[in-house]
Amino acid sequence: MPLDSRSLAWSSLAQKRLPSPALVALLRHFGNPEALLAAPRARVAAMTSPALADRVLAPLDRDVLDLTSRWLDNPAHHVVAWDDDDYPPALLALPDAPPALFMMGRRELMTRTGFAIIGSRHGTPQGLATAREFAHALAETGLTIVSGLALGIDAAAHEGALGTEASTIAVVGTGLDRVYPARNRALALRLAERGALVSEYLPGTPPRKEHFPQRNRLISGMSCGVLVVEATLSSGSLITARLAGDQGRDVFAIPGSIHSPFSKGCHKLIRDGAKLVETAQDVLDEMRGAPRTEPAARAHPGHTAATPLLAAMGYDPVTLDVLVERTRAPADAIASELVVLELDGHVSSLPGGRWQRVAHG
Repeated sequence: MPLDSRSLAWSSLAQKRLPSPALVALLRHFGNPEALLAAPRARVAAMTSPALADRVLAPLDRDVLDLTSRWLDNPAHHVVAWDDDDYPPALLALPDAPPALFMMGRRELMTRTGFAIIGSRHGTPQGLATAREFAHALAETGLTIVSGLALGIDAAAHEGALGTEASTIAVVGTGLDRVYPARNRALALRLAERGALVSEYLPGTPPRKEHFPQRNRLISGMSCGVLVVEATLSSGSLITARLAGDQGRDVFAIPGSIHSPFSKGCHKLIRDGAKLVETAQDVLDEMRGAPRTEPAARAHPGHTAATPLLAAMGYDPVTLDVLVERTRAPADAIASELVVLELDGHVSSLPGGRWQRVAHG
């Protein structure tokens, strides 16, 4: 079956790795990815730069296109793009949110409240049991557990949540036609049936070292908080925890023996301000109760804009802090809504972190 034009356009933009601010401006101007990719180079260059215009309009590699088309021919495989209702709302607040995600599994999980559980690839038996127990307990409250499909703590967290309705999402650093590490193939098949697998990389993309730090920002970005169960001082989990802090997410860590190298990373996080927890209830108490499980309605391109935020903006330039004060809504929720309102042409971003409502007619 031929790849439909919309999926082709979003897949193309996903491959090009364009700066999000420039891409948002281009999509606002041209209306949709198909129109952008069909635009004359001179028009794109006039809005950005000649170099960026060349990146935007460079054709997809034919082999990549054919592989993507074959992968998407399976009805269980999806492209979830910025203008889809079920693009993860928490990701829209990130300055480098991927324009499209490839996913397989339960698509409705994409908009549930996520919570990340991560840790060492070489977790101890006690650490693995703890990860399973925390994942199951938190998923039972409605949190969808997010992790990275790595060996050790990640895999244990996925296993702990798989039997719950909220289930679990694995964010991977390869194309979804591959499983890395291969030892988690059986787990990946279970996730595809009862949870979800997500990647920003096109089918056929192999595991590359630089992909995994990029993957980590999505694990934290899709989550309201991150729990590190076990980690050495050199663990990639500390990178994810740092990214979570930068993204305004809560960071939690479980303490352990002072003699264990797998406790030292958690102890460092706690010294640096992470919240020490001993039970799943400690996490929920820190988050002020169990999470809501249904996503709030939101605006996106092609739909009627949400009016409360627009009403709070008025028509003068305002900052995010001002909007938080006026609406009493969380900053990340407002930032997410501003992105979709900008895509929809209802607001415009200004220098200095300000936003302004766009008058129509």
